[in-house]
Amino acid sequence: MVDRTKLAAVVAAAAVGAAAVAAALVFLAIWLRRKRGSVAAGRTRSLESSTATLRAGNGNGSVDSSVSVSVSESGADWAHNPLPAGKRVAFWGWRGADHHAPLSVSGIPKYHYKDLQKATNNFTMILGQGSFGPVYKAVMATGEVVAVKALASDSSQGEREFQTEVILLSRLHHRNLVNLVGYCVEKGQHILIYEFMSNGNLASLLYGDNKRSLTWQERLQIAHDVSHGIEYLHEGAVPPVIHRDLKSANILLDHSMRAKVADFGLSKEEVFDGSKSGLKGTYGYMDPDYITTNKFTKKSDVYSFGIILFELITAINPQQGLMEYIDLAAIGGEGKVDWDEILDKNLLEGSIAEEVRVLADVAYRCINRSPKKRPWISEVSQAISRLRQRQMTLQRSETRTVLRRIEHQHVELSDLAGMRDITPVGA
Repeated sequence: MVDRTKLAAVVAAAAVGAAAVAAALVFLAIWLRRKRGSVAAGRTRSLESSTATLRAGNGNGSVDSSVSVSVSESGADWAHNPLPAGKRVAFWGWRGADHHAPLSVSGIPKYHYKDLQKATNNFTMILGQGSFGPVYKAVMATGEVVAVKALASDSSQGEREFQTEVILLSRLHHRNLVNLVGYCVEKGQHILIYEFMSNGNLASLLYGDNKRSLTWQERLQIAHDVSHGIEYLHEGAVPPVIHRDLKSANILLDHSMRAKVADFGLSKEEVFDGSKSGLKGTYGYMDPDYITTNKFTKKSDVYSFGIILFELITAINPQQGLMEYIDLAAIGGEGKVDWDEILDKNLLEGSIAEEVRVLADVAYRCINRSPKKRPWISEVSQAISRLRQRQMTLQRSETRTVLRRIEHQHVELSDLAGMRDITPVGA
């Protein structure tokens, strides 16, 4: 009996031991699986945070589908300073399962330096010089004409501006924003590639090397286009974007004189993070309230746009006393506003003079020293749209008048021709 009892105890102990070993093995298997998953996830996060692989183009030999550009916050060392976890994949992410040609949300192709070098004739076809660096005209192998903007070697903010531009323009798409068609990070170079705008920038047309007299219709259309571009940034983009460097030199014009907002290197999303940076922008366009408080808002962009509107109707450079002229005209004679004193004389003829004065009133509201008293860009856009609609109505009315006049003259000519066919009496 005792032997049977001992045997039962031994069997029970063995069963308990076997169960414990089985449980330990199961636990070990689960731990190893989780460990492998953690390592894989870590690798994925590392890829997402340190690089932003850009999509290849159409296979014309100019695009590298496997080279990536990092998207760190600082821009100084992108590979070793990834974005904070909250922002890490705000714009970039992997899609698809092909590890040889990964695609990013941006969809912006990466070009080879040697192809850009050939397209710009060894970087000799210069279009101009900006704060970022020189801008070149390029004719690609496909025949497409583009503008190539290269980061100057002595640009202290260039890498960060480059990064900001690529990130923002990968998600911002509007007919009145310049289109980024590619980029290049190679041989120590940082290059942005844009659609070519054949009529250059607004500053150059108003008082630069390419100066020419713009019609009222052209100026009103430019104001209309720019206002819609800014309205998209402020009210259409999610999250909203503040440009921070609106000026006539950053307004580009295509072959049809349609305007697009460019240069987003200083732009920021309207997300308050409690931090402040040094003053950024261009003298003559900077919001006085921003200079005082170091806080840039949508209303600061509205201020800059107000200055651009005054440029359009006065052709006076903001860096050559435009604000002083505006202040003098605002008090005018007998305490009344007298915009005629500073308006471009080419705009003071015929029925358009009143429209120009109305636009001057709108511009003056935009540059009010108190941001709270400035209109929102949507209100400015609506005011310009009403002016443009009125102008188009007047043009149609004038066209009908001319057509009626031509028709009347045609009838008179027909009557005269009929009189020549009448045989004189007594002939």
